[in-house]
Amino acid sequence: MASTVSVLLYSSNADVRARVRTAVGRRPAPDVPPVVLVECATLPAVLRTLETVRIGACVLDGEAVPAGGMGVCRQIKDEVFACPPVLVLIGRPQDAWLARWSRADAVVALPPDPVETAASLATLLRL
Repeated sequence: MASTVSVLLYSSNADVRARVRTAVGRRPAPDVPPVVLVECATLPAVLRTLETVRIGACVLDGEAVPAGGMGVCRQIKDEVFACPPVLVLIGRPQDAWLARWSRADAVVALPPDPVETAASLATLLRL
């Protein structure tokens, strides 16, 4: 098992990033390695990070502006070779269909529930 795994966390909102940091903690489950969150606040930073850092999973804020996490998810699924699994945070339950369109591997509602968020991320890290 790797000593740590990098997880890309994208949100234009610093409060959302802080909530995800708290929800995920240092280790989302005992059977996955500790995580290091690589935080990005813009789409260019996301794309640059995916090119330069080995990322085990992504957590994308569907409510981010101007580039929403669902659009970012669809873009990276189309453009990034061996794209890591993606967890999309949605603002409303009605947005679940859009998360499916984006090809998200998992979906969690905002604000992120710590148990659900950690469990969803751990599942993606096991893939």
